Amino acid sequence: MAKRNILAVLLLIVLFSGTAACSRSDGGREEAVFKRAPEITEIKPANPVKIKLKRSGDGGYSWELSGDDTEKVLQTDRKLKESLENRK
Repeated sequence: MAKRNILAVLLLIVLFSGTAACSRSDGGREEAVFKRAPEITEIKPANPVKIKLKRSGDGGYSWELSGDDTEKVLQTDRKLKESLENRK
């Protein structure tokens, strides 16, 4: 029972100290300042590489790749070639 009383007193102390810290004599609020950062507005998500897969009549595959980043297009092409070689 003594532990409950101690916990209750500690809880009241924390609550009153929290409300006392929140109340200010200058109105209690600070003005929020929002600034525009041009480096953030210029960030655009990267477009994925688009793959148009085609299958020929004899069971062979071919594909057309398109995308903005040349390195990603080449990397995707390499991965497709490797995956087809591994299946044979």
